[in-house]
Formats: sequence, structure tokens, C-alpha cells
Amino acid sequence: MRPTLVILAPLIVALTAVPAVQGGLISYGLCQTGCNALAVACYAGAGLVFGTVVASPAAPAAALACNVALGQCSAMCATVALLAPTP
Repeated sequence: MRPTLVILAPLIVALTAVPAVQGGLISYGLCQTGCNALAVACYAGAGLVFGTVVASPAAPAAALACNVALGQCSAMCATVALLAPTP
């Protein structure tokens, strides 16, 4: 058997056994939209406007907490929607 065929045959079999992923990027975009909507609600609940507060030590504690929550939500979106297959 030729070396090329020895390498390609198992590779082709392995690739055909992998399930198709559909909607991963769309799911990621929807998840990020949900995270941003929650961040806007978090800021509004604190009496602030999302996007107008600079993240610095002088920023209100509520704004910093909202930013932390947004970061965690965004990281979860990347983990779930980009890395996990969506059948």
C-alpha cells in the first residue's frame, strides 16, 4: 500500500465520523446579545447608562460589578457556543 493512502484512508474515515456543527456562530451572536442586554439592565438598575462609565478605580462599584458579570457571561458564551457543537 502506498504511504499516502495509508495516511489518507484513516483520516477520511475519521472526518466522516465527526458530526456536523450547525449554528455555532449564530448561537454565539445570540448569546452575546443576551449578555449585553443583561449588562444594560444591570447598569439601568444602578441608575447608570451602559457605555458611558469608564472602567477605572473611581467608577461606581455597581458599574464594576456589571462589567465583571458581563465578562463572565461573554466567556461562558465563547465556551459553550464556539467550542461545543450545536447539532
